[in-house]
Amino acid sequence: MFSNWFLKSFRVLLLPFAILFWLAVAIRNWLYDKKIIKSVSFGLPLICVGNLSVGGTGKSPMVEYLVMHLKNRFKVATLSRGYKRKTKGYALAKEATTAIEIGDEPMQFHLKFPDVPVAVGEERLDAIPQLLHDRPDVQAIILDDAFQHRIVNAGLNILLTDYNNLFTRDFFLPTGDLRDQRKSYKRAHIIVVTKCRPDLSEKERGDIIQEIEPLPNQSIFFTCISYGTPYHITKRDFRFIDEKTEVLLITGIANPRPLKIYMEERIETYHMMSYNDHHIFSMVDWKDIKKRFESIPSEKKIILTTEKDAMRLLKFSQEMNGMPFYVLPIEHKFLFHQENEFNDIVIQFIQNFKHPD
Repeated sequence: MFSNWFLKSFRVLLLPFAILFWLAVAIRNWLYDKKIIKSVSFGLPLICVGNLSVGGTGKSPMVEYLVMHLKNRFKVATLSRGYKRKTKGYALAKEATTAIEIGDEPMQFHLKFPDVPVAVGEERLDAIPQLLHDRPDVQAIILDDAFQHRIVNAGLNILLTDYNNLFTRDFFLPTGDLRDQRKSYKRAHIIVVTKCRPDLSEKERGDIIQEIEPLPNQSIFFTCISYGTPYHITKRDFRFIDEKTEVLLITGIANPRPLKIYMEERIETYHMMSYNDHHIFSMVDWKDIKKRFESIPSEKKIILTTEKDAMRLLKFSQEMNGMPFYVLPIEHKFLFHQENEFNDIVIQFIQNFKHPD
């Protein structure tokens, strides 16, 4: 409680820097709006998944959702920046590719959908032509975390905002979490309020819609987090975890709060080792994890981590030696029976795409 109060107080003291950041973002957006800096369009459907803030709003699960529902209809590819990878420039995932080369989220996409081209590149303007050169059969590209990168003009912008931290209630970095202006939401075609309570009422839904004030051409959807059955990090076999299982939870994600709530509701006892977002696990970290796990006296115990973190922990597969190390998958679940409506918008965008003039 004290640490949260201290952090909030400290961020308020950084208000002058937040104002300077707002000014820089506002000038940049003005230059794009006035076409002094021009966005570039491409001759194929580009679907952008992004947000206005830093931190976890569910971008990776949304990219996976789109791939899952589109890959049997169209030849789709994903393009990410490859945050925290140890390489630079454009790269297309191959069979022997690792998370160190392309980043944890792209590696996650690559392992889940091995037949779908997964590319990374800091400069999307350069990476898109290179991806199309390598895979000329691609019919649509999903741009991961690209909403604020306006150099590329996506035909369909999907904007995510966390139910627990709506962009309408947020403020600029470093005082708040916003990295773009609130009014930038107007560039989106679809707005998804993520991480909602599964029992979100119609009244609260209406209140949030009224607060966001979507434009007539915008569609707004609501999703909650749905956790799947844990699977072994190397063997990929599934395991049901009952409330008597003692869990060591390993996280290196931006917002572990929903995961903690999930554990508290289902597990009698769990321990947690928390690291910074996109933390690159070292051998020292692995030894600490192993030591902590071995110190748990229960015979019925497992290690559990997120899919993102698993991509950065796979390098220790030799050291795991048959340890009960499991991964908890996550996906978006649409509320208010809106899944088909969302899918239809995306599919029709690709089917009806016309080359920009």
